[in-house]
Amino acid sequence: MDIIELQVSEEQKNERIDKFLSTYNGEWSRSQVQIWIKEGSVKVNDNPVKTNYKCQPQDRIVVVIPDPEPLDVVAEQMNLDIYYEDQDVLVVNKPKGMVVHPAPGHMSGTLVNGLMAHCQDLSGINGVLRPGIVHRIDKDTSGLLMVAKNDMAHESLVDQLVNKTVTRRYKAIVHGSIQHDHGTINAPIGRDKVDRQSMTVTNVSSKEAVTHFNVIERYDNFTFVECQLETGRTHQIRVHMKYIGYPLVGDPKYGPKKTLPINGQALHAGILGFEHPRTKEYLEFEAPLPLEFQQVLEQIKNNH
Repeated sequence: MDIIELQVSEEQKNERIDKFLSTYNGEWSRSQVQIWIKEGSVKVNDNPVKTNYKCQPQDRIVVVIPDPEPLDVVAEQMNLDIYYEDQDVLVVNKPKGMVVHPAPGHMSGTLVNGLMAHCQDLSGINGVLRPGIVHRIDKDTSGLLMVAKNDMAHESLVDQLVNKTVTRRYKAIVHGSIQHDHGTINAPIGRDKVDRQSMTVTNVSSKEAVTHFNVIERYDNFTFVECQLETGRTHQIRVHMKYIGYPLVGDPKYGPKKTLPINGQALHAGILGFEHPRTKEYLEFEAPLPLEFQQVLEQIKNNH
């Protein structure tokens, strides 16, 4: 445990305390500082404050930096499909069937377990069970994910997600023949009040959700589409496509029971683009459709 004492100067008057502290030490991210403040590890003139406290000249600030929380997630050697990596970010192509981070019932075999064996420098903003994880895709969805290797990168990538500047394009096969070449689904998503494990379009305790789609090819009873996320809600594409009457092929939660022979939903996060947190260069990556997805698509074409 480290204890650091600071004093506010006249020039720093009215600066938010979380900004003041993150500026003081470039190694402290603003998110991390906010956590310390909420935990009571930051005091001003011997009193706890809120994250929006405005510093005043001669304020005496004491920061108690707790010892790092031991990471109780086991590193596991895996053959990860890394598309890009540098000191700040990593882009990985997650296979279908892999859970992104540990949770009750899935404490091993997750992407995080593999990432921890691959590299030790992952951001800690999301805690010990989700180091480096900026966004997620479902277990049975394959495709590209960006991973933060430090808190600076994590904050930048999260800001880009919030500002809707990250490119996330998915390929999907849905039931039914969509007659419109393209469209936008703007419908809020929240927890299903009956089935708490499912999401649904609702105005109750919901969040804005926007999905754009383009038809790639139509078949007798199926459509091959590309969906672009503007927001990133849990199960968003799966819920939205069901909402407009075209549920995903193979989706065990939101689709019909009788479907094509595929393990889980036919959904692939194929294109991912973002601004590099340090260089500010726009990077974009594309992962091809996995074999199982291609085989189902070929079967549909042959039947058509």
